[in-house]
Parts: sequence; structure tokens; C-alpha cells
Amino acid sequence: MVFDLVFAIAEPASVLIATKAETLHARTKSYAKDNSLMSWWCILSTTFLLLTASAGTLPGLPLALRIFCSLLTGLLVLRLFVIYHDQQHHAILPQSRLAEFFMRIFGIWALSPSSIWRSSHDHHHAHNSKLRGSHIGSYPIMTKDQYQNSPHGLRVQYLFMRHPLTILFGYFFVFLYGMVVNPFLSSPRKHFDCLLALLLHVALGAVLVWYFGWLAMGLTLVFPRIVAGAIGSYLFYAQHNFPGVSFKDKAGWTYEKAALESSSHLKTGRIMAWFSGNIGYHHIHHLNARIPFYRLPELFRDIPELRLAKTTTLHPRDIIRCLSLKVWCVETQRMVGVRGL
Repeated sequence: MVFDLVFAIAEPASVLIATKAETLHARTKSYAKDNSLMSWWCILSTTFLLLTASAGTLPGLPLALRIFCSLLTGLLVLRLFVIYHDQQHHAILPQSRLAEFFMRIFGIWALSPSSIWRSSHDHHHAHNSKLRGSHIGSYPIMTKDQYQNSPHGLRVQYLFMRHPLTILFGYFFVFLYGMVVNPFLSSPRKHFDCLLALLLHVALGAVLVWYFGWLAMGLTLVFPRIVAGAIGSYLFYAQHNFPGVSFKDKAGWTYEKAALESSSHLKTGRIMAWFSGNIGYHHIHHLNARIPFYRLPELFRDIPELRLAKTTTLHPRDIIRCLSLKVWCVETQRMVGVRGL
């Protein structure tokens, strides 16, 4: 099933880098250095703000303020998740056992346990923009011919995975099922931390209902996860599904092309750049995943070639354009919507 394939389990694969890619990659190496003080500040300050905002969702404050704190909690979950993502790449605090322990706990809490996130995401980086193999750890890609020759049921599943409502409710489909339930059912021993994530999530919900009521559970646990899940799922979608994106088979694939032509520069604005941990500079992240998120804007300014990346934004017009893309047309070498079939 396409739904199962998207979050299939994969071991990290080696990355083949062409000579040209090594040249540009080499220019980024001096930026791939962790500042431990800065990294810990980002982790601890974001965690403190997240705990404070979460406390504001509990009874005692006016409802309007609790709703605001709930929204803020979701945005802070998003930021800490990107920091977790960086730590899993060993871009920040690569030698710190304390950071590794803290982030493993966070991954379980955030419904993205390390065992499934690291393996599937490493595979995604090694196969970004490939027509074969890129479905693991990412949204599935079918060519126009594949889609037209697939059974009706497979078409429905494929379009479901890329449907705007599926992305909007990524909390349920991408994280709760895709990153927790499905991996555990597929390999219980290997992904035992997925079961821990599910049990912890249910336990947190039960505790909130028992002591504070259903509204508190919704504002403290569910709504923030819906916010973080929706934004995170869309960001990941738009970073590799945008007008002008390029997909290659093995013969025409290089690591540099995948980074610069198949990963977008998503312009978010300063506020969302902070909450999203500069993940909008996704083309740079795919060029060198060891660069800490707080150094990506600096690298963008210093290397002119990186400013030539294909861009998209969070403007409603661009969001609609990205979401309308469904399949890869080999003849025209571009993504098209269902109407284009």
C-alpha cells in the first residue's frame, strides 16, 4: 500500500557525491561546526517557553488567553522538533550523551521516536528526488504513466497521501499512524520506542482529562499537536513538491542537483523562520545536513550560488500551487495536477 510505503522502515544509505557537488559541499564545511553554548541555549530556552505556554493552556486563565497559549505551544513544538531533527543529524551537540538522551525522550513525546525518524530520514536524504526509492521517509511520487496504469484503489491511496486534508491533519496520519503505530506493527522489536510513544501519549491525555477536564486535554495536548503536525507536514511537503521541482532516475541523479533543484528555499518571514528553525533553507540543509540550523542564513548570504535556488512561500497562492501538484510527467519534466492527466 502506498500509505505504508511512505513511512516504510529503511536503513541509512550511503550518498554518492559527484565531483562538482564535492566542490560546493566543501565550501560549506567550515559552517558545519557546532557552537555548544548556542545549541544548548536554543534547546533549553525553547523547552522553557514550551513548558510555560503549555501551563498557560490549563484552567485558571481566560479562555481566549488559553487558546492563544495553545497555539503558541504548537508553534514551539514545531521549533523544538526542528532542533531535534538537527540533533538527529548530529549537526548540533554530536558528542553530548545528555543531548542524545534528552532528544530521544523528546522524540518519544513528540510522536517521532528516534528509531524510525533517523532511519527513514537518512534514507530520504540519500534518495531525495529519485523516482525510485524516494517514497521512504517522504511523500510518494508517481509518474504520469504509473498513475494512469495503476488500479483504482492504488490511485485513491496515492491521492489520499497527498491530499490537503491529510496534510492538515498530519498529527493523526503522518505522526500518530505513520511514525508510531505503523512502524511498531511492522517491526515491534526494532521500534519498541514507538509503543512507548503511543502509551505516553494516551497516558498524558488521560491525566489531563482526569485532573483538568476534556477542554484542557484539547488545548494542552491535541490542538498544539494539530498545529505543529499541520505546519510540519506541509513544510516537508512543500520542500520537495513545488512548481519547478525536478525528479531524476538513478542515471541522472547527483547529490548536488537533488539539493539545489529538488529542495526548495521556502521563504517564511522572520517570525516563522524562528518557529521553524530556519528549515525554509532546505536546499542548504540537503547540501550539508551537518550545518546547525542557526547558521543556515549566514551560509545563504555568503555563497551566491545558494541564492539561485527555486523558491516558494507561505502565501496562500503558493500553498495552493504546491498542493495541486500530484504526479511527475516524464514528457514535460514537471509536476502536474490531476487535471493535467
